[in-house]
Amino acid sequence: MEPIRLSTTRLLLRPLTSADVPAVHAACQDPEIPRWTRVPSPYTEEDARTFVERIAADGWRNDTAYNFGVFTRDGGHLVGAMGLMRLALLNTPEREAELGYWTAKEQRGRGYTVEAAREVCRWAFEDLGVERLEWLAEAGNEGSRAVALKAGFRMEGMLRSRLLAGGTRRDAWVGSLLPSDLGIPSATAYLPYPGDR
Repeated sequence: MEPIRLSTTRLLLRPLTSADVPAVHAACQDPEIPRWTRVPSPYTEEDARTFVERIAADGWRNDTAYNFGVFTRDGGHLVGAMGLMRLALLNTPEREAELGYWTAKEQRGRGYTVEAAREVCRWAFEDLGVERLEWLAEAGNEGSRAVALKAGFRMEGMLRSRLLAGGTRRDAWVGSLLPSDLGIPSATAYLPYPGDR
């Protein structure tokens, strides 16, 4: 897939470029980012370059992951990174993807990540034909959970021993978002279990 740009009232979401490597590197020096994500620690400039120039670029090229840099429209400051990773090929019946993100320390608490997440989710449902989005985070990551909830995700529970971090298996929270949660039609009918209503 050709990389695309998305925009909101306050943000521009675009593929990262080599010029963004210093800003990505600087943001990932905050110990909270590697603590709660799969970002390496310590995070070197080479790690940032590999993410921007190889991992993110390959995801777009191979149609497997769509990583965006999130920037303010006013001033072009890096807010964070947001990725949509396909869980199954989107041309198969599953049509599922996972949303992940991190936010630069100085940009937290302004609603930017929620705003970006809502736009990426809308794009996933309307343009990619995704029929189920998942959010996954290590149990205890209250910041990520708050963003997911504000973006409309419904918490589904805890997955025991789901994540491997620093050589230790950890529990993960999981949530989902469906097109119908945002009033968007889905190509496949959904029949929820009536016992949970």
